[in-house]
Amino acid sequence: MADKTIKFTEEEMNKIQEVQKTYQEKTALFGQLSFQKFQLERQLETADAAEVALKKEIIDLEQQERALVKELNEKYGAGTLDPQTGEFKPAQS
Repeated sequence: MADKTIKFTEEEMNKIQEVQKTYQEKTALFGQLSFQKFQLERQLETADAAEVALKKEIIDLEQQERALVKELNEKYGAGTLDPQTGEFKPAQS
């Protein structure tokens, strides 16, 4: 009996092939999904780096603003500025 070969039916072979085909499709989809995830991770890293750089720029800008306010206060004293007209009103003493 060890020498006897069994041949699957056409229906059984179709089922096997369908399972193999579906497995290949899912494997390909998994690969695509993994690649998309990789791309998103790279985009997130880029966005994170841009965020860090922008935060540094904001901190630098705040320092520039403080320096300018100090310079103008030393020159004109305390008061308020109308940014629309450029008019400065000294504070009441």
